[in-house]
Amino acid sequence: MRSRYTAFTLGLEPYLLQTWHKNTRPMALNLANDEPTQWLGLQIKSTAKTNEYMATVTFVAHYKIAGKSHRIHELSEFLLVDGHWFYLSGIHMDSEK
Repeated sequence: MRSRYTAFTLGLEPYLLQTWHKNTRPMALNLANDEPTQWLGLQIKSTAKTNEYMATVTFVAHYKIAGKSHRIHELSEFLLVDGHWFYLSGIHMDSEK
């Protein structure tokens, strides 16, 4: 989760796509088309291993766009494949402050 957050802060779309499970991965993220984002921090709220191959991470990421504060609060699901964790899906808990 932390490496994916860092990839978002740096605009590393190839890494984000590589760490996204092939069954749910979009063709592209087009991060270069997004408004300039100032990422402010990541808080991991909880982690849980559902079984040997599945885990969840609940997080809050804070950021600003054009001086306005926002946050993403998500329950993310990850799948372990060949020793590597892949982002599978996420449920937005609430998106704004």
